[in-house]
Amino acid sequence: MVWGGVAAETIQLNEDTLWTGAPGNYTDPDAPKALAQVRNLVHEAQFVQATQASAGLFGGPTQVYQPLGDIKLQFDGSHFNYGAYSRELDLDTATARVQYTVGGVEFRREHFASNPDQIIATSISASSPGSVSFTVSLDCALPDHRVHINNDHKNQIVLIGSCSGQQPGSTGIQFAAVLELEISAGNGVVSRLDDDGNGLRVEGADWAVLLLSASSSFQGPFTNPANSTRNPTSLALLAFQEVAKLSYSDLWSRHVDDYQSLFRRVLLQLWTGAAAEADDRAVAVRTTAEDQDPAFVELLFQFGRYLLISSSRPGTQVSNLQGIWNPDVKPAWDCAPHLNINLEMNYWPSLPCNLRECQEPLFDHIQALSISGSQTAKVNYEASGWVVHHVSDLWAKSSAYERDARWAIWPMGGAWLCTHLWEYYTYTMDKDFLQKTAYPLLKGCASFLVDWLIKGPQGYLETNPSTSPEHVFVAPDGKQASVSYSSTMDMAIIKEIFSALVSAAEVVKLLSCCRHDSLWFCI
Repeated sequence: MVWGGVAAETIQLNEDTLWTGAPGNYTDPDAPKALAQVRNLVHEAQFVQATQASAGLFGGPTQVYQPLGDIKLQFDGSHFNYGAYSRELDLDTATARVQYTVGGVEFRREHFASNPDQIIATSISASSPGSVSFTVSLDCALPDHRVHINNDHKNQIVLIGSCSGQQPGSTGIQFAAVLELEISAGNGVVSRLDDDGNGLRVEGADWAVLLLSASSSFQGPFTNPANSTRNPTSLALLAFQEVAKLSYSDLWSRHVDDYQSLFRRVLLQLWTGAAAEADDRAVAVRTTAEDQDPAFVELLFQFGRYLLISSSRPGTQVSNLQGIWNPDVKPAWDCAPHLNINLEMNYWPSLPCNLRECQEPLFDHIQALSISGSQTAKVNYEASGWVVHHVSDLWAKSSAYERDARWAIWPMGGAWLCTHLWEYYTYTMDKDFLQKTAYPLLKGCASFLVDWLIKGPQGYLETNPSTSPEHVFVAPDGKQASVSYSSTMDMAIIKEIFSALVSAAEVVKLLSCCRHDSLWFCI
């Protein structure tokens, strides 16, 4: 995240596996007793009491997504007197730029994050030789960290640290970031900062390039950080070996080629009136307001695609609430994936906007949730299949949240996520994906839903307890409650899952027809 300062600049960093905690126990053997109590209260139309009693189904908080740190750039006092300032994010190349002039010299900074090379790159240049002078350092807001200059590479700054563990004193995720500095040949000098020795000073260069790599000890949602075999520092340094022979231009070209292979798949052009009718590619926009700007809608559309491409690729973590642009140690809502609309919303554009690859982290996350969620279903609800509630985290938390039934009592999170599985198949017709990934997950999800549905007093199958996420209603006694039965959202999602499973089963049944010894048989 590039803040765009002039005399002082901050480049805020995230690494998507930096979370507090460790794998947890998402079961509660006392939950079935609480569930029976809540259901009885609902059947007696005592909704306020049912809402209060549902606290017995709470499962505790999620862990918290953490920022990696900051690259700090400091320029001399002359940069306070700047002009001709401009700042941009080029959506076509996923490149951020800052330009300004000082004393007739034009300064230019360029930033990009490369997926193919797993490097964040910054270029600093000036229109006049020998004009690039600044200091650079790494900083981190997490308490357990230290910064030093690499003794084996005097132009490398190394940040190492640890996230908070599950309990005070326990081992959390370890992390490392390495910043490498390169300057123009001939002009310029690099030295170590005198005050703390953990930063570098550049004097009189024509240009400078900063490359940053980062890694963590995270080894999957079911491996305790204390048992990880990953060495974050070694992994971060390895990235520089991979790009040692690549120039900045090479890195940028590889980044752009990779990014544009996704971004340039879709073009949206909007015009108004006669201009729209003259172009077959256009979508006509009818408006009477003179201040409407169709180009702004185009920009917002492509900005959404840029965000998904940038935050969700094969092998990354799922796109969380604020994404990889979180600056806070205590972020709002823990910066966690919220399953009662936010996570689904992040991925709704992936298929209609031709970004199918960007959904892979979502499917990986669903697979992990189904593992922890099967234990939650079995112990907490005495049900088969698997269940997830309204919020999760890096460790595939599947139990309910805490504090308030309005959001916590909602065991439909996994089911809503599973609608993405069938939708992916309908877009791609990928039968291998349907048979090996989507169908088993849909079947497990539906198995829980079948057990979750109970016969109500009027003879209909119902969900109980049920909430309409984050909403309350006025109970018959005039007080506010949130727990009742068979909310519209519950029933709509269940209907969609059952329908998808039936359709998927028909396809899978056909796929199970095999030819052997000139005979056809079906499994």
